[in-house]
Amino acid sequence: MKITVAVNERGQRVGDSHPRAKLTNREVDLLLQLREDEGWSYNQLADKFEISKSGVRRICNGTARCQCVVRFKVVEVDIV
Repeated sequence: MKITVAVNERGQRVGDSHPRAKLTNREVDLLLQLREDEGWSYNQLADKFEISKSGVRRICNGTARCQCVVRFKVVEVDIV
């Protein structure tokens, strides 16, 4: 099956197109909004989104899920 995925300048998948992504782009946006506007703690966000506290911290600090989409490409995926 072929799908369209978002890639960075090196052609690597980014965002919820990445095979190991645990959150959708929409969930990341919500996580950042709750942190900034509502003042949620890392622990609260980790519990809500069922990810580690360090994962929340990396998203909030911009060291994870911070790459820009440069283009899209079609890739072949195996359905199990």
